[in-house]
Amino acid sequence: MAEDVNAGGGFGFGHVRNIARDLAARPYRPPAETMPDVLRDMTYDQYRAVRFRPDHALWAGEGEGSGGFTAQFFHRGFLYRRLVRVNVIGPDGVVPVAYHPDMFDLGGLTVPDIPDLGFAGFRIHHAAGGGSTGDEFAVFLGASYFRLIASGQEYGVSGRGIAVETGSDRPEEFPDFTEFWIERPAPGSGEVTVLALLDGPSLTGAYRFRLRPGARTKAEIDAALFMRRAVGQLGVAPLTSMFLHGENGPRSFDDFRPEMHDSDGLLMASARGEWTWRPLVNGRATPRSTDYRMKDPRGFGLMQRDRDFGSYLDVQAMHERRPSLWVEPRGGWGDGAVQLYEFPSLEEYNDNIVAYWVPDRPLEAGAVLDYGYTLTVMDGGTELVPLAHVTATRIGSAERLRPTVPPSPERRFFVVDFEGKGLPGHGAGVSAEVSATAGQVVEPVVEHVPQTGGWRLYFEYRPELDVPAQLDARLREGERVMTETWRYSW
Repeated sequence: MAEDVNAGGGFGFGHVRNIARDLAARPYRPPAETMPDVLRDMTYDQYRAVRFRPDHALWAGEGEGSGGFTAQFFHRGFLYRRLVRVNVIGPDGVVPVAYHPDMFDLGGLTVPDIPDLGFAGFRIHHAAGGGSTGDEFAVFLGASYFRLIASGQEYGVSGRGIAVETGSDRPEEFPDFTEFWIERPAPGSGEVTVLALLDGPSLTGAYRFRLRPGARTKAEIDAALFMRRAVGQLGVAPLTSMFLHGENGPRSFDDFRPEMHDSDGLLMASARGEWTWRPLVNGRATPRSTDYRMKDPRGFGLMQRDRDFGSYLDVQAMHERRPSLWVEPRGGWGDGAVQLYEFPSLEEYNDNIVAYWVPDRPLEAGAVLDYGYTLTVMDGGTELVPLAHVTATRIGSAERLRPTVPPSPERRFFVVDFEGKGLPGHGAGVSAEVSATAGQVVEPVVEHVPQTGGWRLYFEYRPELDVPAQLDARLREGERVMTETWRYSW
């Protein structure tokens, strides 16, 4: 990856890369958390009451002079104690953004005037046509987390700079974005660039985010990583989300809402052209990591396919408007695996789903890794798939005629619905391929669904108790594969 600088020789990604490389040669020092007690002891409600004053935003009132972009800042306090430095790259070079309490409505709190108190993070707005405040579409807040939305969406799934030992048998690390540089956008560009320095016990990193908001917000991301010490597992382009319950999970939640999730499945595309849909699962007794091995992945993402309000019935949360994030690697990423990490959760506030790319290459001290990828924010994402797609996975007891109480765990009934591109109508010779790595698949049957124009697959599964298994299914018409591969981890 080239160590480029901005046009005209200004500060750019190459400079941040050099800073990260040099920092990796020094011992790790956590970001400063020094702050007045009134901030450290804030309650959740007190922190929520703090508001940034929009007239203090970067480029406030400049309209198209800054491309319609403005940036607002988050105050430190409550859980967000670590200092994050923010700079602006403009005609005068690199200029630090200075903190002042007048930038915030502190909700009645009195905070000492500390010049170097700094910020916890920031968010970016864009007003198409150079209007006033505009719509918020990007947030950088907490460790290396960032969130993006497209037009008309609500925040849900998050991105992360990197995942270190997530889902492994070693303690997980959470490196921080400790410093940012925001380039002043050019008029009419429709794009803002953010540079970021990552620092953690095991590695440092330089990041460039080229952000373009819209009906499909896009982030062109470049990352250069420098290993301080050996790491057992690294998760590249990680996505973090929440799945509490849905049609494919246990029905043990006493909740008026039929479903509750920010994402309902993992979509993957291999270099060979296979598209795979893996429904998310909650309710297992223990966490589970599942690897989907491939070479040079074409893409993967955590998707919110179900866009129907009737599936959620939550007027405030609006889960039908949560984004889907799709990762498209640039360049060859080599051998590795898309890993899905799911851990049990009883609360909708817990992000219990993580997906990322795990490279096979050794991660020894001194190693340097460069990655580039495009992160696209979309709605359900079914338009990505050139085949018919899965719309629902439902599981219940196979003892429908003579049920036992409780139902037998040795006989489970799966119903998988497919809709979309290229599916024939009633009377076509559609068949199913269904397999399981353990246990027994019994009597798979396919049926046309006139109400949707799609097809439904039914089969009974008799698992080997306490033996994990992978179930695969797809539909064919003769030799023609008509659907993506449905994949389920038992």
